[in-house]
Amino acid sequence: FEYTKKQQTGDVYKCPLNTRSSSNCSRLNIATVSRTVLVLIHVFLICLFFFSSCICWNLLFPQTCGPLWSHECGSSLYSTGVCTRTKQNFKLNQIIAPALQRCETFMDIVIVLDGSNSIYPWYEVQNFIINILQKFYIGPGQTQVGIVQYGSTVVHEFSLGEYQTVEKVVEAARNIDQRGGEETRTALGINVARSEAFRHGGRPGAQKVMIVVTDGESHDSPQLVQVVNDSRKDNITTYAIAVLGNYNRRGINPESFLTEIKFIASDPDEEYFFEVTDEAALKDIVDSLGERIFSLEGYTQGKGFGLQMAQAGFSSCFVQDGVLLGAVGAYDWNGAVLKETKHGKIVPPKSSYKDDFCSLVLGYSLGSVISSSGSQLYVAGAPRFNHTGKVIIFTMKNTGNLTILQALLGEQIGSYFGSELLSMDIDSDGCTDFLMVAAPMFYSQDWERGRVYIYSLISETKLSPQTSFILQGLLEVSDQSQNSRLGSALAQIADMNGDGFQELVVGAPLEDNHQGAVYVFHSKDKKIQPHYKQVIISVKHQPQTKTTFLRLMGGAPLRLLGEGLGSAWGC
Repeated sequence: FEYTKKQQTGDVYKCPLNTRSSSNCSRLNIATVSRTVLVLIHVFLICLFFFSSCICWNLLFPQTCGPLWSHECGSSLYSTGVCTRTKQNFKLNQIIAPALQRCETFMDIVIVLDGSNSIYPWYEVQNFIINILQKFYIGPGQTQVGIVQYGSTVVHEFSLGEYQTVEKVVEAARNIDQRGGEETRTALGINVARSEAFRHGGRPGAQKVMIVVTDGESHDSPQLVQVVNDSRKDNITTYAIAVLGNYNRRGINPESFLTEIKFIASDPDEEYFFEVTDEAALKDIVDSLGERIFSLEGYTQGKGFGLQMAQAGFSSCFVQDGVLLGAVGAYDWNGAVLKETKHGKIVPPKSSYKDDFCSLVLGYSLGSVISSSGSQLYVAGAPRFNHTGKVIIFTMKNTGNLTILQALLGEQIGSYFGSELLSMDIDSDGCTDFLMVAAPMFYSQDWERGRVYIYSLISETKLSPQTSFILQGLLEVSDQSQNSRLGSALAQIADMNGDGFQELVVGAPLEDNHQGAVYVFHSKDKKIQPHYKQVIISVKHQPQTKTTFLRLMGGAPLRLLGEGLGSAWGC
């Protein structure tokens, strides 16, 4: 909830672990990404494992994610999410944003304006230009505008990108005078716009849009067919506006003129052709022209949103060749899993997740497991699937091909099965022994007590060539507990009883009248013991403390606070 330049961006604080230290926590000011709104910062100080034949190396790799990081695209605000990776001194090293895409308003628009003598009064045309410019989303990464005026000759009034704000473009348009001319050389104006205006300041990948405004048939009509065809070959979308003022004032039939302007406009005519009775009537098409150019961004012809609301970074998991990011808002909040590698981003298509995924917020939690052969599989939670929750085990190739190998299903509506995941290597051989899946809102004995499911990893064999998981047991709170939400946080910690096996700690934030508690489960004979060994409750002399242990983090023996045991932190 910290503020950065009057925006509630959130941030990260660095605090000393030595309880005898008198120094205070210091703010790291990581949340400095521009145009940030309501960013939630999730901190991961993760011990990153690189596996090779079950041998691992540990690297401390700080990363922060803002899943609600948003940016403007036209009239829309897209929450694509962003993560920042820092060096060990917390200086920014890399920005990770696999869901970030170009705005649909990334356009280069050139207005081809007839300024010949027959246009009258000029101020009406000028007012139209000013009003339509105010409809454009002008700025870096969005729309830029250039104007050419023609009659007998062609003049570049200003080029693409010359003015970077709506205010500056409008001010420049106010100073455009009518150039005049005895002829209306529309083909010449279009050709100069195509061959020069789009090249001077034009951006690679930008959608090219041309708006032609004229009040009469061209004097160079024999060249018009070639010029229009060249524009279409250059993928220029053309809106054409026929101003009939001169025809109506002189009582001339405009049929041939309208035929010419319809030919100039892209197809279909009802989308790209406009006809107004005179110059004053131009103001009546400002809204409809703006709407046609900037149709609802991101939501295309009933197909819904893609990654525009992805909220990538809601969850995060380091893997062998990069990092996985949960994008719970992707594909109309069905969710997705994205991957960032040193070679670039990997975005599996929506079809990879099969047809039964609907409003399930896939990517709410992420994890990975290592089989005895050293191969790595990915795990993702979808706690809203069918209201009971689901966890998928899958592989993802660098081509974006995602293959679901197995699905684990929750058993109770509203339990949020799969909202927390933890892969455990209790004997420290670098291979996964158990996958823990939490259902913290599991309802039992009239209370929201929570439950953790223990799945054991069955590695591939000659008879069963595919790694799979089978349910081995359950972890639950004590009989005296009421609301607990056991499983809201999971972490593996180092061996506490000297038997050589790692232990498990589980957060229960609603335990003890919302004071919170941590349950400690020991391992024995390569199994997680079903009965907790210890319950660590919140500090009683701090009555303001509420709902603690929502997050836990385990670690190898780092000798924190002078102890040789692994540590777990809660918040």
